[in-house]
Amino acid sequence: MSVLRVSGISKSYGGVRAVDDVSFELDRGQIIALIGPNGAGKSTCFNLLNGQIRPDSGAVLFNGTEIIGLKPRQIWKLGVGRTFQVPETYGSMTVRENVQMVFLSKHDGLFDARRRVKRLFLAEATALLDRVGMGAQADRPANVLAYGDVKRLELAMAMANNPVLLLMDEPTAGMAPEERNDLMALTADLVRERHLAVLFTEHSMDVVFAYAHHILVLSRGKIIASGTPAAVRDNREVQEVYLGSAAFMGKERASA
Repeated sequence: MSVLRVSGISKSYGGVRAVDDVSFELDRGQIIALIGPNGAGKSTCFNLLNGQIRPDSGAVLFNGTEIIGLKPRQIWKLGVGRTFQVPETYGSMTVRENVQMVFLSKHDGLFDARRRVKRLFLAEATALLDRVGMGAQADRPANVLAYGDVKRLELAMAMANNPVLLLMDEPTAGMAPEERNDLMALTADLVRERHLAVLFTEHSMDVVFAYAHHILVLSRGKIIASGTPAAVRDNREVQEVYLGSAAFMGKERASA
């Protein structure tokens, strides 16, 4: 059974079909990239899956359970993690405290959390930060981190929920090429270690072709192509949507 099964979801705003009859499946151990030009409907699609927006029609099954109508927190508790295009961290807290807060939230322990966070889930948070390469910065305030390190912290926070499915909205946006590769290599390692399913949106085609096992291409809310990186890169309609950009005409990097 697929971890995520999306069947015919659609969402309109006035006369505009932001997402138009989108269907796909995602299995554990698989990384799928959802790509498309600006305005293609990628963020709307993500928000439909995460419960932030309710679709006009269609179904979204997570581990066989319909999740349309559930709130984002309810979906999160089922085992769906998410990172955001603009990272959401607690700037006034330390790096470790940010991760501890997620553990507290998972166990309904937010009451008086600011005083309790320093002593609860300390070992768990430290181990997770070590895994994402942030252990040495655990005691630093989050608001002094370099941007790439903020992205690593957000990934650690998403993993603190021990998700089965991880949704990543433009995870490498604003990062330098080496940082992009390092973050996605780390994500691919976590997929293998924890048998995760990952769906991510991305504008950096080097990242998409290097790390995605399968690619979905959206244009004007509809999926116009679905397949392996090689098949999608050679798809003429996709090349036209991207104006024949070098990202689709050049050689893809070896898959991670």
